[in-house]
Order: sequence, then C-alpha cells, then structure tokens
Amino acid sequence: MATVLKSHRASRRRKHSAHPLQRLLEYGHQYRKQIWLATTYSTLNKFFDLAPPGLIGVAVDVVVKQQDSIIAQLGVRDVFQQFLIISFLTVVIWILESVFEYAYARLWRNLAQNIQHDLRLDAYKHLQELELAYFEERSTGGLMSILSDDINQLERFLDGGANDIIQVSATVLIIGAAFFILAPSVAWMALSPMPFILWGSFAYQRLLAPRYAEVREKVGFLNSRLSNNISGITTIKSFTSEAYEASRLELDSDAYRRSNSKAITLSAAFVPLIRMLILVGFTALLLYGGMAAVSGAMSVGTYSVLVFLIQRLLWPLTRLGETFDQYQRAMASTNRVMNLLDTPIAIHTGDVALPVDEVRGEVQFNNVYFAYKDRFPVIKNLSLDIPAGKTIAIVGSTGSGKSTLVKLLLRLYEVQAGSITLDGIDLQSLNLQDLRRCIGLVSQDVFLFHGTVAENIAYGSFETREQEIITAAKIAEAHEFIIELPEGYETIVGERGQKLSGGQRQRIAIARAVLKNPPILILDEATSAVDNETEAAIQRSLERITVDRTTIAIAHRLSTIRNADCIYVMEHGKLVESGTHEQLLEKDGIYSGLWRVQSGLR
Repeated sequence: MATVLKSHRASRRRKHSAHPLQRLLEYGHQYRKQIWLATTYSTLNKFFDLAPPGLIGVAVDVVVKQQDSIIAQLGVRDVFQQFLIISFLTVVIWILESVFEYAYARLWRNLAQNIQHDLRLDAYKHLQELELAYFEERSTGGLMSILSDDINQLERFLDGGANDIIQVSATVLIIGAAFFILAPSVAWMALSPMPFILWGSFAYQRLLAPRYAEVREKVGFLNSRLSNNISGITTIKSFTSEAYEASRLELDSDAYRRSNSKAITLSAAFVPLIRMLILVGFTALLLYGGMAAVSGAMSVGTYSVLVFLIQRLLWPLTRLGETFDQYQRAMASTNRVMNLLDTPIAIHTGDVALPVDEVRGEVQFNNVYFAYKDRFPVIKNLSLDIPAGKTIAIVGSTGSGKSTLVKLLLRLYEVQAGSITLDGIDLQSLNLQDLRRCIGLVSQDVFLFHGTVAENIAYGSFETREQEIITAAKIAEAHEFIIELPEGYETIVGERGQKLSGGQRQRIAIARAVLKNPPILILDEATSAVDNETEAAIQRSLERITVDRTTIAIAHRLSTIRNADCIYVMEHGKLVESGTHEQLLEKDGIYSGLWRVQSGLR
C-alpha cells in the first residue's frame, strides 16, 4: 500500500513538473488526428500563400529574358503563352490557398470548441467528486475563474494562436529552403538573425511564464471578490459598506492591473527587438543580393523573389510577440485547469450495491472519531445506534458536533477512526450513489436553484410527473402558497430562491424530500429560521412524512423534537445524555436545563 501511495505521489509530481503544453497534448490525445490534419492544412496554406512571390519572380524573368526565361526553357517560347501559364498557376495557387485556409480555420476552431467543451465538463465533473473540505478551503470565485476564464483563455489560443505558431514555423522553413536553393551565397546573411530570434523567443517565454501565472492568480482573487460581494449584496447594503467594498475591489483590481502591466512591459519589447534583428538580414540581402544581381551572378527575377520573401518573413515574425503573449496566457491557464484535474479524489465509492427499496434504515456509529483539518476533534469516540423506522433527535450547544454527524453519514467527510454502518454494511464499502439516494436531507440552509418551483421540488427525482409534484407539495403544506404565486408551479424562484421567504423555501425543501421518498430522513435544524406559524405548519408535514421512516432530527428548538423515540444530547463531540423527553427531564441534566431556559421557567 505504501509503495502504491509513493508511486501515485511521484506520478503527480511528474505531471506537475511537465510543461503545460505537454499536459494539454496528453489530455487531448483523442484529437491527435484532428490536430495533425489541422497542422497539415495550416502548413499547406502557408506554402501556397508564399508561392505568389515566386510567380512574380518568374514573371519578372519573362519580362527581362522573354524567349530565354525559365518557362521558355521548358518549351513554351511565346511570351503571351508564358504569361497565360503564370496566370493559370496564379489562379490555381490562390484557389488552393483559400481552400486550405477554410480547412484549417474550420478544424482549429472546431478543435478549440471541442477541447474547451470537454475540458470544462471534465473539470466540473472532477470538481463534483472532490470532498467538501476542498470547497471550504477555496473561494467560489477562484474556482469559477478556472472553469470559465482559464478555459476561455485556452480556447482563444487554440482558435488562432496555435495556427499562428505553425504558420510562422512553416514560413521560416519554406523561406529558408527557398533562399538556400535560389541564392546560397547570400542565404546565410539573410537568415543569420534567425538563431538569435529563436533563442530570444524561448528566453522571452521563460521570462513571461511566471508573470502570466501571477496574472491568472490575481484574476482568480478578483473573481472571488466579485462573486462574494454580489452574493452578499444585502449585507453590504444593510451595513452601508458600499464604499468599503468598492475600495477592497479597487485593491484587487489594481493588483490585477499591476501584474498585467509587468507582463505587458516585457512582452511589448519583443516585437521591436525582433524588427532590429530582421533589419540585419534584410539590409544584408538588399546590399549583397543587389550587387550579385548587377554583376550577373544572380538573375533579376531571383533577386525580386528574395526581396519579396524577406518581407514575407518579416511581418509574421513581428506578430510572434502577440502570439507568444497569447501562448503564455494560455499555458498559465492550462496549468491551473490541469492542476484542478490532477487533484486526487479523497472519498472513493464502495463496490457494494444497496437498492433503495431494500434499505431498512438501521444506522450505527461505532467509536467514531473526526477532526476538521488543522482543528481540534469535533467527534470523539462516539457510538450511537439508530433503529430502523424510528425517530431519534440530537440536541446540544453550537459546535458540539451535531451537523458533523450528518456530513459523516452522507460521506461528505470520511471518519478518521471507527466506522459507520447502514443495515450492517460499512459506509465505505457501499456504492456512494446508493448511499446518498437512500438519505433525504432537509437543512436549515435551503439551496434552491434558479428555475421554477416545480423544477426545484422535483430536483433529484427528475422523471417525476406533475401530479406527484403537487401531491408532495400538499404533504409539505406548500401547495397553498405555491398556487398563489404569479405563475403557480412555473414561477421562477430566482437565484438561491431569493424571490421566496425563508419559510416558503423550507417547505419546498421538505416537498423535495417527500418526493424523493428516502428510507432515511435527516432534518438538520429544519425549522430554526421560521416563525411560529410556519414552524407549526412544517411540524405537521414532518409528522406525516416521518412515519415508519428512520428519521434523524437535529434541533435547537426542543419543542420540535419532544415526541422523538429517543433524544441524544451532545457536548464537546460526545454523547452525554440519552432517553425520551420525559426521561431526560427527570434526570435534571443538560437537557432539562435547556428545556427550562426555552420554556421561560428560569
């Protein structure tokens, strides 16, 4: 086991140390054929794009030499026919150039769309598999930045930047070959700056990489701030903190601007330096090539072709700075996305299937121990038996570990010692989907998705019919207020259900649990944030749905759990009392004290 873990850690280190482009190519291996085809089309397009200067050279040769031109040597001595051949070749070359431009543009753009689609889906699916602690240690805005901005940055590079790099490389190779074929005596002068340009390009990459990594990090912080503030806009307004939050956002935005400015300062110098280096080659060709043409060592047509080609080499290289800038941004984004995908999954599913209709609902906690990361233990050697079909309640002060038990039962966290069993089967052996399907959770912090009331009630039970949704709403005592909404069950609830009151959201959550019809129901402070009238309505619905169902109720309001079959009192992660409501009052312990306080007896 230790060897496997060491091997896994070594593998992850290798992945993180690999170049981001290599990691991207490994990820997109299923598109390898499409990548090669797009590369071929880009190269062929550039070949035909560079052919017209050659035809101009041939045309100049015909004008100057006429019956002694290159074409005449092939047997066509009539000048008019020679120009007809040149015109025909021009048409063919332009058509082929256009065909291959369409082909590569279509392939690269579709490739960009496919990879960004797959990468976003894979990253999101992987994110869903990660344990709850991962999300608690990171900001929503930062994760959104990876799933949205970083993947979009990569898409932009694949959309155009990848083709630019291939075409610049093809230009250098084709023009270099043409120079050595047509005029080897001056080729080395014209192309002498190329090694320095290539070396400078790679050196610039190394210098730019950490700067753009910082840019991506800063944009993550900025998105996190924006996401946090928009979610908390009611709090900001109620505390009149608009100016304070604007100043905090200004600091984050300024940090992003400054990190970009550092990268821009360096990247902006790239093109002028490239121009100076190319100037050396261009001047050498102009001077020595011109003298060679005058002396007759080189034909005028060849000289014309070389002058045109050196210009065609110049302009793509001046765009290289912008392309490398885009490339480095994309590689910084690729690293962040790949690092997310490389995050190991801590909670793995078991291989024991447990169909919902076979679950009895007997739950046992056996000497369970748990502590959150870098904190004191929350649960200490806790043992608890929950019989099938019974209602048990767990009460205790804030921080005593009540809600943590729910998270452990749902395997949102793993126990660090001891075990939890369902119908005698260890939770870690159970199929994770089966485990969570047989548990219905109604918490104090109800989350409703942006959509209709009906969609939110049916969430998790996606094949449900309309009548079943209405029946569930009636059981949860939600039907009356729903039909009074502007569009009834089709009313949009807004993000997080912000168009509904707390009590209305709570009843929709209960209706959702009713529709799921799980063997085990968990009520985590289900009535803590509602008024007395709403609480009474919720209690009536809960009494109906908890019959013959294993129910775990966590509550601060003791009045809501007084009829439980057994009440457990938790303190500092341990069970300190247990019994029925009457038995606990007779003990005159912690529960009895809490009851007297809430009843106004002292």
